[in-house]
Amino acid sequence: MLGQMMKKPLLISSLLDHAERYHGATEIVSVNTSGGRTRTSWANVAKRSRQLASRLEQLGVQAGECCATLAWNNHRHLEIYFGVSSSGRICHTINPRLFPAQVSYIVNHAQDQVLFFDKTFLPLILALQGQLPSVKAYVLLDEFDAEVKAQLPNVLFYEEFISTGESDFAWPELDENEASSLCYTSGTTGDPKGVLYSHRSTVLHSFAASLPDSLSLSARDRVMPVVPMFHVNAWGVPYAAAMLGSSLVMPGPGLDGASLLKLIDEEQVSLALGVPTIWQGLLSAIEKTGSKVPSLKRNVIGGAACPPSMIAKFREYGVETIHAWGMTELSPIGTINALLYKHEDLSVEEQQKIRLSQGRPLFGIELRLLSDDGEVVPNDGVTQGNLQCRGHWVVDTYFHADKSALDDGWFSTGDVSTIDPDGFMNIRDRSKDIIKSGGEWISTVELENIAVAHPELIGVAAIAAKHEKWDERPLLIAVCREGCNPTAADILAFFEGKIAKWQIPDDVIFVDALPLNGTGKLMKNKLREQYGDSLLKKSDDSKPSAT
Repeated sequence: MLGQMMKKPLLISSLLDHAERYHGATEIVSVNTSGGRTRTSWANVAKRSRQLASRLEQLGVQAGECCATLAWNNHRHLEIYFGVSSSGRICHTINPRLFPAQVSYIVNHAQDQVLFFDKTFLPLILALQGQLPSVKAYVLLDEFDAEVKAQLPNVLFYEEFISTGESDFAWPELDENEASSLCYTSGTTGDPKGVLYSHRSTVLHSFAASLPDSLSLSARDRVMPVVPMFHVNAWGVPYAAAMLGSSLVMPGPGLDGASLLKLIDEEQVSLALGVPTIWQGLLSAIEKTGSKVPSLKRNVIGGAACPPSMIAKFREYGVETIHAWGMTELSPIGTINALLYKHEDLSVEEQQKIRLSQGRPLFGIELRLLSDDGEVVPNDGVTQGNLQCRGHWVVDTYFHADKSALDDGWFSTGDVSTIDPDGFMNIRDRSKDIIKSGGEWISTVELENIAVAHPELIGVAAIAAKHEKWDERPLLIAVCREGCNPTAADILAFFEGKIAKWQIPDDVIFVDALPLNGTGKLMKNKLREQYGDSLLKKSDDSKPSAT
């Protein structure tokens, strides 16, 4: 017998309707690309989203077609998120940090019909417009701008564009399984792959992201997503914020530590989310100004492993650092590090050890580990395996792909991990990055967590370098803090007592900067290409073996 309850489709438009109906006056602060701040509200965002949807219909953009964005985190980008998807079209956020050839590839792969852009990205638009045959309209996210008009005569201006749209536009009743938004992977090992989210997957992800043991959003929060809206939909925060009626503070293009600190203090931000490099800049700004960031209660770190020293430093300011893990293919949240009841009585140091893992799966996500032979390995917190996942918001098939991305119903993440009996998952390395020395594994993540705590270093990367005797040995690539000039011996001595001697890197190479891809992730393949043979020039048979 079927249940006898109402059946309403899970739609992105329902999130916005809720925010408008019950949190319409809640403020949204937006830093403009040209400077200054715009103050709007959920009610105004909803009204302007409907106007945008109406104009897209008048323009002839069909349901199921893609509308692209090259934009910062601001209120107009937020309106596109909801106006495009809620009207049955697909919101395609493009990472402007990708190589121009990659941007051209994904616009053409997605067959984008409209391209919304902030003025910052005008040079990119001008360089690529002749290569984008599907784009029928370019829309500057601003008022009329004579300078832009002179360089791009066919440009439309967002404020003029939506002004004639119908503010009472009725959202269509869509199938919840229809596509809502499209994100592409960063394409470090080939062309970027598209991940096509549905309304259903997005709403379910929003529920999970809002839970107390997840991001713990509420209508009492002032939330600042520093993670870009072009990077996996800002980790789903805009949708979850609408669901809860949270106030949003959108930081625009100013992502340096000083700009973010000013915004946090002046707008009373209580929760902020971003990658480790963002928080390094914020901590430096805090130290320079002496601010105590009194409003900031929590910050979420994802995108890369969180250094232990960073968690400890934020704790000094009364900020709880939440470690998270996910992927574009997971919409993106997979795990969040939330302590259990039994951990409450542990010392700060004991809790710190637990907080270093990537955390536990949210409801809706299952994890398992496989050996290289394809056997499921135990969740004992010790045995390493290749991490796989499945769930309500996990990719099944890449956009326009010929076959499923799954293996026996599971998605392979490419991570080597452990999982303990409570479900806490700890990424030991990427499968392509982990070092195998003398038949034993060495985690580059563990080496980097130690090295980055050195007071004279600001950035580090550990890679596998070829070795005549041990096959591979760890090599540390390091960036020094301004005004510091440590020696390799100084850095290697810092590892003593923190890790087994045989795991200590063989050498340190100092560089001015580390190579990052379009999403700010370290490109270790570039480092291996450049420095992978460095140790072959040295004889190091004295290195103790793993066994």
